[in-house]
Amino acid sequence: MVALILADAVLLLHLAFVLFVLFGGLLALKWPKAIRLHLPAALWGTFVELSGWVCPLTPLEMWLREQGGASGYAGDFLSHYLVALLYPEALTPQIQLILGLVVVGVNVTIYGWLWRTNRL
Repeated sequence: MVALILADAVLLLHLAFVLFVLFGGLLALKWPKAIRLHLPAALWGTFVELSGWVCPLTPLEMWLREQGGASGYAGDFLSHYLVALLYPEALTPQIQLILGLVVVGVNVTIYGWLWRTNRL
């Protein structure tokens, strides 16, 4: 039971990290010091997507689920709504490339705007 709760916590952490990678640059609009956390996260997220690597949170979550006796994601709210977002069945290297480019595009736009308005 504890392992399954921890697996859900890892899943939520993973989702939060993905959202931070994609949209964390927006925090810099209000708090420029957020760049210190966001830029390394965005670089890591982009690297993982473009290289085809697996984020270390994924095997950790799967291991915790196995330790808790679960065989998959079926059955609970988190699994139904969040797992497909983080682990789509049709994920291919081409889709990962597109996702990586979206991360780069969103963040280059945000940081470009910050730079042009002298907020960096």
